Amino acid sequence: MSLFGSLFTGVTGLTAQSRSMSMISDNVANVNTTAYKLAEAQFTSLIARESGSRTYRPGGVSAQAFYTIGSQGLVQSSSSPIHAAIVGRGFFVVNSAADATGQRLFARAGDFATDSLGNLRTPSGFYLQGWRLDQSGAPVDVNQLETVNVNIVNGMALASTRVAIGANLDADQPAFTGAYAAGDMAANLAGGGGVAPHFSRVVQIYDSLGRAHELTFAFLKDPAANVWNVEVVADPADVDTGAHPDGLIASGQITFNGDGTLATNGLTPVVAGAQGAAITWLAAGGADPSDLVIDLGEPGTTDGLAQFASPTRVAFVSENGSGVGTLNSLAVDEDGFVVASFTNGQQRRLYRLALATFPNPAGLDPRTGNVYAASVESGEYVMLAPGEGGAGRLAPSSIEASNVDIADEFTKMIITQRAYSANARVISTTDEMLDELIRLRR
Repeated sequence: MSLFGSLFTGVTGLTAQSRSMSMISDNVANVNTTAYKLAEAQFTSLIARESGSRTYRPGGVSAQAFYTIGSQGLVQSSSSPIHAAIVGRGFFVVNSAADATGQRLFARAGDFATDSLGNLRTPSGFYLQGWRLDQSGAPVDVNQLETVNVNIVNGMALASTRVAIGANLDADQPAFTGAYAAGDMAANLAGGGGVAPHFSRVVQIYDSLGRAHELTFAFLKDPAANVWNVEVVADPADVDTGAHPDGLIASGQITFNGDGTLATNGLTPVVAGAQGAAITWLAAGGADPSDLVIDLGEPGTTDGLAQFASPTRVAFVSENGSGVGTLNSLAVDEDGFVVASFTNGQQRRLYRLALATFPNPAGLDPRTGNVYAASVESGEYVMLAPGEGGAGRLAPSSIEASNVDIADEFTKMIITQRAYSANARVISTTDEMLDELIRLRR
């Protein structure tokens, strides 16, 4: 029985080394596969003897595959802004169907590309999942993942919510000594008489549809020392003139200190909004009302308006809106946000990618297409944002390389070949011994 057992032991050795060579060949074949995790043969002895028996019975060996899924591959730079490598724990969440109704799978490979419908997917056709964000950047539904699709936004306009002006008002400007009431400069600018300002400056802002509008800042020196009258005026053809006579948006007086710094800002909106001046655009335009903060500077400083004995001049004008821009580029940042950039210079976060972490990543079930499925051995996954709760961060414009060491694989290949030859020699030697045994009968 022991000679025949030796034959079977040699067969198990050949089978185990064949499996080992299969794993090595797969590793070598995937040396350039993004985020590929190599398989290693783990050999286990097979014991055939009965418990407590001193009689030796040959058993053999078996080889099981162990996938080094938890091993980090080298992070390499990429020219694509929508490529990302995970540095640390976690897996990208992907789906086999574009509408996210297919099988949920997991991937380390972040070499994504857009398809003809604007979906981000892996080269093997699995669709990247993430939390969709609203215009404020908050998740629409934290319990719902969707396929990342860049076609959800074709363009972007940003309504102006703040406008600032920095200028010097000439302290030597002769004061206006006639009768003045709030709105007189607005009436003059509208061509209806009124009082002409000593100085005015036109500033362009934008409504919620990206339509440009002009506001005029008008200044009139008051007879009182260091006091100026200020009006902010919109084009009456743009605004609801019932709420803003002659297009007047805000008016008031500002005062300066003896050192030229702003003392008080008495500019008051005609109609107050939640933050500043409420501007109701004509209904025919279709834009939402604007709530505009008008910044003339911080009292006690010269970071906005100032009054010195030098000619009136504007130092700067700024506002935070923009006209309509079309989608120009797409990128994934280190926090997992999918950021769209537009031709008007604005950016918007469209999605945030989810990372799934597992108690035992090595227990995941590898599937064709460089993806993995959850299993009993891997445990239940936890969905996290990159960099949170122990999940890894993302390296933008990078990919994770295979963790295969080609030199190590060639070394294992030599060892496996020798082990296979040795097991084959066991079989041939046992065969010779059996042949000698049969010859005893002759």
